[in-house]
Amino acid sequence: MPRFPHLASTKGLTGPKQHTALTAAAAALAVLAVGTPVAYATLGDDAPSASQSATSAGAARGKAYIETRLLFGTERPEGGPDVTDRQFLAFIDEEVTPRFPNGLTIQDGRGQWRDSHGVIERERSYELTLLYPASEARVRDVQIERIRNAYEKAYAQDSVARIEERTTADF
Repeated sequence: MPRFPHLASTKGLTGPKQHTALTAAAAALAVLAVGTPVAYATLGDDAPSASQSATSAGAARGKAYIETRLLFGTERPEGGPDVTDRQFLAFIDEEVTPRFPNGLTIQDGRGQWRDSHGVIERERSYELTLLYPASEARVRDVQIERIRNAYEKAYAQDSVARIEERTTADF
């Protein structure tokens, strides 16, 4: 019995037919050789592969950080004037920058949410992104809650959303 019965036999083939059969067999083996590590990586199997080595090397870069995003609405629930860009930036200067002087990111947005009366509200908003070492999480938690409370109080907001993710960062 042939060693690889699933591959077409080239016995009796000559010239271009033999070359085509050998090329097809080599291509099939190459696809299997390359595809196997990808399949293991995709399925999360514990089989060793080149992609795991690359992942290990990539994970060595950076340090453990926490990314906190705060979502600030600009409309006041009781119908007062919207929070202006100038007011929001003054809030950032007074409440956020002293607590996070190493940097932050602000993005303009549009959002919607259901208010305490069940009404869908659409409004202009801001997304504030803060990135800090995971080792500072306990101290930063208190600072972030003070920021949220200050904005809710200053601009009569029902809430300021908070989203957090653990990540790695390299600067």
